[in-house]
Amino acid sequence: MMEKNDFKQAMRATLDEHLTLANPLFKHLLNEQQPNTELLKFTTLQGYQLTKYFLTYIEHIFFYCPLPRHKTILLHNLYEEETGALSRTKNHVVLMQDFVRALGISDDEREAAKPLAATQELIDYRLNAVKDTTRLHIGAAAVLVASEGQNLETVGEEARHNILGKVYDLKEEDLLFFSVHQKEDVGHVKQGLAYLADLCTTEEMQQESITAIDHTCRLFYNMYQGIYEHFGLHQLETEAVGEPA
Repeated sequence: MMEKNDFKQAMRATLDEHLTLANPLFKHLLNEQQPNTELLKFTTLQGYQLTKYFLTYIEHIFFYCPLPRHKTILLHNLYEEETGALSRTKNHVVLMQDFVRALGISDDEREAAKPLAATQELIDYRLNAVKDTTRLHIGAAAVLVASEGQNLETVGEEARHNILGKVYDLKEEDLLFFSVHQKEDVGHVKQGLAYLADLCTTEEMQQESITAIDHTCRLFYNMYQGIYEHFGLHQLETEAVGEPA
């Protein structure tokens, strides 16, 4: 069994091994020379499917947390998700809804959107884990480390939401959902690592947590790949490669 600091480093290294921004979808989404508004709208609506469940994940992790010190920390996380009071903004689902509206998507269109298969798989994996009291560590690893860690990725020195703002002429207030999460999730990931270091009392639990981080990151990548293929962008890439010089 690893020492706590070694375990935290191993979990963090697993998170850092995965860059969802490396998915070819983002080459199209972040192309300043050729913005693709319809692709951005569809990707956003898939992302909204995830956002709708995030409070449920945190609620279950908080409710079942057996460690009082970490339960208090999780309560702060839950309070911010529900109210936005700590960041002086809004409920985080409402922040995402504001971004969706800024893209010109109506509330009816937003609520009618359905997750693709890969998006649903990511939702279900985390939901099943946080509801299972025998897999508390797996749910925490999937949500508090792998999921919260997604907002920490950058393109060079720049956060992806800042690039989106430039490419699609979005205002700072339109992007609050992303800027708030990028700032807060640095702390949330650290808290998640510390919680897991205390929660995992066997080598098996430690390995399962690392595996859960790896698997969740792969599911995020697959979600973006699902969008990429839904739009037929993989076929365009194949055709481009096959064109004569």
